[in-house]
Amino acid sequence: MSAFLIIIKRFSLCLALASTVVSISTGSSNYSDEASFVQFDNVGYDGRYFHVSKVEALNDDNCSCLQDLDNAVSIDSVNAPYNEELSVHLRGPMNLRKFAWYVADDYTYGSTSGSWTRGAYYDSEEGTADNVTFLGNVGDDNLCLGRALNYVTSNGTALASDSTVLDNITVASAHEYAIYSSKKCSDSSSSSGDCGVYREGIDAYHGFYGTVKAFLFEFYSPTDNSEEDLVNKTSSYDMPAIWLLNAEIPRTAQYPTNGNCSSWNTGAGEFDIFEVMNVTERNHFYSTIHDFQGIDDLGTGIQMFAYLDRTPNSVMKGGIVFGGDGTATVFLSNSTTFDDTLENSDLNSWISSLKNEEGGEVSESLADITLGAEITTTASSAISGASSATGSKGDAVRQTGGSIMASIFAMGALLL
Repeated sequence: MSAFLIIIKRFSLCLALASTVVSISTGSSNYSDEASFVQFDNVGYDGRYFHVSKVEALNDDNCSCLQDLDNAVSIDSVNAPYNEELSVHLRGPMNLRKFAWYVADDYTYGSTSGSWTRGAYYDSEEGTADNVTFLGNVGDDNLCLGRALNYVTSNGTALASDSTVLDNITVASAHEYAIYSSKKCSDSSSSSGDCGVYREGIDAYHGFYGTVKAFLFEFYSPTDNSEEDLVNKTSSYDMPAIWLLNAEIPRTAQYPTNGNCSSWNTGAGEFDIFEVMNVTERNHFYSTIHDFQGIDDLGTGIQMFAYLDRTPNSVMKGGIVFGGDGTATVFLSNSTTFDDTLENSDLNSWISSLKNEEGGEVSESLADITLGAEITTTASSAISGASSATGSKGDAVRQTGGSIMASIFAMGALLL
């Protein structure tokens, strides 16, 4: 991750506090509200992004990559681009107890009829994984592309020779791993293949499909007091996160220094579900969307200015639900279950009961946007340098003007 984006990530939340002193606190926030759940409305827009048409690691630590700018990928439906196959990513300190992916024919926020079918499931205590593959950036290293996406061992952080079920372990700060389905890419790397172009030597799998889908998690995110991380003070020290990416992004390069090696900077899609944005608010989970629906800066993204509580001393349950009405609901509820079939009445009960808790619902409606291919290309080229250098997900809050951003950098320099 570049120092440039580390500063943005750590201090962009000072937008509403640029003229005041930031107090280090794990309790309340001075610039956003606590919520019991958050919801983005009107998710999905008419736009474009571009596949990577070539990705090659060269022997001298360089790489050769191209984006297929002559063949834009059209996105024009509800929840786009998150209606495409997604991969799930987790960053420590994190102990994932359970994970499930569900799909439904239709669901609208608040509906009580109908049900969801579980398509993937992992239980760490039972040591079972159904339609789940654990991968990570642990393979061959290339300075330009970063490490390749390959199987991880049962501890989630080292290279494995075969698909391995994750143990009931806590991954430390800054360590990340990914969850894909168990469906291998059947074709070799090719623009016409079922997984498109991907990096040679990776373990290539499909992500999780569906326009109407849900991802549920049971996890424990303890405060990281490890001596190693306390000494090294990594850029993501005690900043856990769970997020979604367009599944093709890590298959080419998740953290390249060459923006042409990833479709991320063209708007392929990233949705941060639960993320600690700043060590000054290490017990607050924020949600951010990174696409072009109303913004032209993916690194800034569209953030919900409300947080859910991270409880480091207890297990948390919750997730995200993408509805057929363009809603994306992020919640934490101890009532969450992981049954084979999820009834809409149960889901509605979990979420509706949260309205009575402190903070209640906080929602934001996204803009109605239609983008032409030429607009998307221009926007992506303007940010390719910054996004290609991200060693993290490029998370930050919405940009509100150059003068305020200048204040952020000034404050960042002081606080560093």
